[in-house]
Amino acid sequence: MPHPPLALLRALRHRNFRLFFGGQLISLIGTWMQSVAQAWLVYRLTGSSELLGLIGFVAQGPVFLLSTLGGVVADRFERHRVLLLTQSISMALATLLAVLTLTEEITLWQVFVIAGLLGITNAFDIPSRQSFLVEMVGPEDLANAIALNSSVFNGARLFGPAVAGLIIAAGGEGWCFALNAASFVAVIGGLLAMRLAPRPPRPQVTGSVLAYIRDGLVFIAGHRSIRGLMLLLGLSSLMGMFYAVLLPIFADRILGGAAASLGLMMSSTGLGAFAAALCLAARTSPQGLQTWPARGAAAFGLSLIAFSLSPWLWLSVGILMFAGFAFMIQTSSSNTLIQLKVPDSYRGRTMAIYSMMFVGMAPFGALLGGLLAGQIGAPATVATAGTLTLLGAGLHHYYRERTV
Repeated sequence: MPHPPLALLRALRHRNFRLFFGGQLISLIGTWMQSVAQAWLVYRLTGSSELLGLIGFVAQGPVFLLSTLGGVVADRFERHRVLLLTQSISMALATLLAVLTLTEEITLWQVFVIAGLLGITNAFDIPSRQSFLVEMVGPEDLANAIALNSSVFNGARLFGPAVAGLIIAAGGEGWCFALNAASFVAVIGGLLAMRLAPRPPRPQVTGSVLAYIRDGLVFIAGHRSIRGLMLLLGLSSLMGMFYAVLLPIFADRILGGAAASLGLMMSSTGLGAFAAALCLAARTSPQGLQTWPARGAAAFGLSLIAFSLSPWLWLSVGILMFAGFAFMIQTSSSNTLIQLKVPDSYRGRTMAIYSMMFVGMAPFGALLGGLLAGQIGAPATVATAGTLTLLGAGLHHYYRERTV
């Protein structure tokens, strides 16, 4: 059995994963910087909670609508080439947003159009990226690769928002977009440097794209454990965006801060998620993970309720750190359990549905959270989200125990 520190990093013994890991670390810092800057730009231009919710919907809604097509692409085509294309498009969109913002030509409709195009790109990028992990490390190190991939995502989430808050305060949102565009050089370079073994021939695909999608949905619906994990993940993602999209309002109106406070709160969530990802990466076996998704969802729901009641910035920062830890425990353990159950021929389509639940439900939460906050206020909206998440975790645990 590997020594614990070595077990934590065992997927990095694969050269291709090291290249992927390093490229993602740099690129995702830029992605989180752009996320914060885009939200702050919309809020600065409009001051509207409803439009904050709408920009989240436009940016991530395509993942819900189109990720099934992205799953078909991931199962039918070379995932490495798909990623090269999607990352290049993302780089071009970030460059365009930077130029428009730095030249002070940016308008609200341009922000929405670019966000929507990036969402369409992500609908094809995410299923291929998730499915590509097993090609880099093999099934024996897949669980560790998923956890390390989550750790780099949340390590970037830790630093990106904090840096973005400082850059916005010093020079404006445009420099965040420019740095994000430059960061794609790392991930594209890593993909180009990979040496990939020839893949086994894939089974001959027959029938229409719709039939191929339907076949994947039937597979998922027929597996009770996968279906339950997907539904709980969708609920947590939907409710989780209630608080995420409203953070600028908490930072500005409730906790007495501005862009720097927004970056601090988003970074604290990333710190908690990063710690959870390392906790999962240190595990040498997936045994015992079956109860983690429900427990993580329950803890996440409780933390949202506590955050809605907090009147102080530093208390809110601590609560959001715990929220990030709990949500990562749920999502990463769900990802591991699902990928270990699914055959490679269905992996792209299964991870497409995972993307729909994890990312694609979020824009509906952003839209609903923004609208609801306009009616009952941001704290009551977040408290409602936490209560519903807690109830969902309880139902999942109840039905899982009855079917074990």
